Amino acid sequence: MDQTAHAFGKGYWERHWEQAHDGAPAGLGAGGPNPYLAQEAGGLAPGTALDAGCGTGAEALWLASHGWEVTGADISAAALAQAAASAAKQSVGNGVTWVEADLTTWKPESRFDLVTTHYAHPAMPQLAFYQRIADWVAPGGTLLIVGHRHDHAATGHGSHPPAEATFTLEDITGGLDPAMWSIDSARVETRTANGGGDHGAPLHDVVVRATRL
Repeated sequence: MDQTAHAFGKGYWERHWEQAHDGAPAGLGAGGPNPYLAQEAGGLAPGTALDAGCGTGAEALWLASHGWEVTGADISAAALAQAAASAAKQSVGNGVTWVEADLTTWKPESRFDLVTTHYAHPAMPQLAFYQRIADWVAPGGTLLIVGHRHDHAATGHGSHPPAEATFTLEDITGGLDPAMWSIDSARVETRTANGGGDHGAPLHDVVVRATRL
């Protein structure tokens, strides 16, 4: 198997979130809820939601606070422990079910009204991951993908990513069959990194929201 398939496995993410808990920069998923979540999901009617690769749970808890019944799934026990601790401090904690799962093999028991992912990097090709979680959206439901655009024009995080984590906006939208999906929003946003070794570096975020027909 290609070595890149192991780059973002369980061991990687356990170390990542354990270091974040010890005070090192968390990088992906750090801080409060992603602002794109409110922009894209704020007008949706609450229902069931899956936060795929939920990390420490900021987005899952935001959804729960806005009336969603949320499943937060992540491969890292360390991340989920931090998520549960945050949930315990908030009155919306009961609105989230935390699931330790490898999303490359895990399958939910039912589909969701909203499936969202924010900067998640699994141990599989990135576009295949997006296609996999898209299958978990119920008819009439919403898929919301937020990720760092990685290509020759926009690298981010100070280094070139593994080839299997490389994608563009067109790659994502091109993978959504127009017979099955209506693309509601598709854009690239540029912002400035605020910590770690890439302080001040421009980052390019891909935001795609689509409705399953």
